[in-house]
Amino acid sequence: MKKKPIIFSVILIGKAFLVTNQISDNNTPNTENFTVKRRYLTEREVEKLMDTARKVSRRGHRDATMILVAYRHGLRASEVCCLEWHQIELDQGRLHVRRAKRGTPSVHPIRGDEIRDLRRLRRENPTEAYVFVSERGGPISPMGFHHLIARLGKAAKMPFAVHPHMLRHACGFKLANDGHDTRALQHYLGHKNIQHTVRYTELSPDRFRDFWL
Repeated sequence: MKKKPIIFSVILIGKAFLVTNQISDNNTPNTENFTVKRRYLTEREVEKLMDTARKVSRRGHRDATMILVAYRHGLRASEVCCLEWHQIELDQGRLHVRRAKRGTPSVHPIRGDEIRDLRRLRRENPTEAYVFVSERGGPISPMGFHHLIARLGKAAKMPFAVHPHMLRHACGFKLANDGHDTRALQHYLGHKNIQHTVRYTELSPDRFRDFWL
């Protein structure tokens, strides 16, 4: 018996394809759901997220420090969650970054405020192998970090949903806006392909600063 093809009626509106036989309700995907309004945080928004963590989180210092480290070093959720104390040289002010997704490892400098926060965290957890541990012991999971950031974003009354990878993008855009070389930025973020780094410099408003002078 010959099979009949199933045909869906599709309407093209602008650049959005809508299937007409979908049942419309609150859970139905739409063009707004699929549109990412913002993929990064500004420096001020990161600070607001950290301030909120200190005020509302039960482990406020730990959470704020985790946000700071992820932001300053452009860490993915898995990278900051797996961070161990042997990777950090507090006396020398160095962080040995291990990258996921076959990224390039590197050694980053650690600034004074970050060193102070990490020292305090170490005093609070002198025997732990991992830097950021849960209340049950052991490292915080990437999913746990995701829920933490989402919750803090709501508590901070951010006008959009916040997730951990926005901290990595925030790092890239901040350093690009500061005028750092694309190749150096590539190595700092651990990108194998420089095309992944170029997105930050392409969207930097400061690249046109000297136009029409």
